[in-house]
Amino acid sequence: MRIPIRQVESLWTLFTGPVVWALHFLVCYVGVAIYCAKRPYLDFGFDVLRLGIASATAVALGLILLSGGLAWRQWGFGTHDPPHDDPTGHDRRLFQGFATLLLSGLSFVAVIYVALPALFILECGR
Repeated sequence: MRIPIRQVESLWTLFTGPVVWALHFLVCYVGVAIYCAKRPYLDFGFDVLRLGIASATAVALGLILLSGGLAWRQWGFGTHDPPHDDPTGHDRRLFQGFATLLLSGLSFVAVIYVALPALFILECGR
């Protein structure tokens, strides 16, 4: 027996990807700023911080993929072509799903770009 999953119609779903990206951005950059400012007083090296950034990145990408998957389902798995501009509830849901999918893709790329410096920078500057 298949249990139907209720659709969540809210603008919060639209903002999930960008909010996850913004939180990831803050965690990464504030974490590095605090580490570099307090480096002499800390008992761990920059590699531990890089591992933390990698973990935060994996969590953020997972959440964005989940958001994108839900948006893909809300959009009807791509069976309805845009534009969704009719004044109906159906087109509103399709538009919201499509817009959420696009924002999730943009947020996914943004999270990767935020995490890239951790691959190349090996230590704090002077």
